[in-house]
Amino acid sequence: MIKLLQQQNENIRMQLLVLVVGVLLLLAKFLAFYLTNSNSILTDALESIINVVAGGFSLYSLVLSARPRDLNHPYGHGKIEFVAATLEGSLILVAGGAIILKSVYNLFEPQVISRLDAGIYLIAFSGIVNYIVGYLTERHGNKAKSMVLVAGGKHLKTDAYSTAGILIGLLLLYLTGQVWLDSAVAILFGAFICYTGYRILRVSLAGIMDEADYELLMRIVQVLNENRRENWIDIHNLRVIKYGNTLHIDCHLTVPWYLTVLEAHEEVEAVGMLVREHIDPDIELFIHTDPCVEVSCPVCTKSDCNVRRAPFRKRVEWDLDKVIADKKHGIHNPDSSERSEGRGT
Repeated sequence: MIKLLQQQNENIRMQLLVLVVGVLLLLAKFLAFYLTNSNSILTDALESIINVVAGGFSLYSLVLSARPRDLNHPYGHGKIEFVAATLEGSLILVAGGAIILKSVYNLFEPQVISRLDAGIYLIAFSGIVNYIVGYLTERHGNKAKSMVLVAGGKHLKTDAYSTAGILIGLLLLYLTGQVWLDSAVAILFGAFICYTGYRILRVSLAGIMDEADYELLMRIVQVLNENRRENWIDIHNLRVIKYGNTLHIDCHLTVPWYLTVLEAHEEVEAVGMLVREHIDPDIELFIHTDPCVEVSCPVCTKSDCNVRRAPFRKRVEWDLDKVIADKKHGIHNPDSSERSEGRGT
């Protein structure tokens, strides 16, 4: 718990740094636009507004998600991180659309561009700072498993990439004097900004809708399959839900029916220790134990079972399809009268 609180405080400090840097770069970019009247630079400046607004909301979401659970929020406040990322993605889409509309208009109604040299210096500086801060934020977010920091870091790095492209356009404009290049570059990177917003929005909505993380599920299944114990006849109905930086795992564990409550609890604890050791120490597990049935016998590797009703035939290797299904593993015997007992409770 202490480690988790320390991590949350580090996340908040990182996001506060992102917000402060975002405000300073916003001022620099609008100064560059004031000096040059360039649509390309306005593109960068508008995206910085989004950075600041989204950064402020992200900071609030991190502070809120760090609060302990209460009676009204038994799973904590971590879901607010998905809402923050959704807002950021939506704002990026709006900014990209606005940039494209204005730039298309200025293709037909060109505007006077001036003092490009000063604008180029300011934009180049802001792009370098954006990339450095974005890289550090995304790396910290991946380490801390914080979607807000990862989304914010990617946004800042994307902003830096678009700044690099805009600089190329500004240099061409400076060298050739072709004013239409300014709007053309702005349209191109406005579309790129829209695509970035879509990607962030897609991931955040998937989190809100509890979309299955198949990569994580496969890692968990691999760990369980490679470290199986005799009493783990099967694991099924496996589900993973993410609340902020905390993972909640639900599953059904089939164990020999004759185990005592204490013995079954020890098997549950063993599963929990294994997953926490190999996947994430902060994972919460909710494991329901099921008793084995006759169709489980042919796949049960327990050697000292005195109540076996069918001989062992083969070990079933656990894979994603078997483990996420709401069905006990087993091999049906045509002579068995218990075929209908293969589904978990």
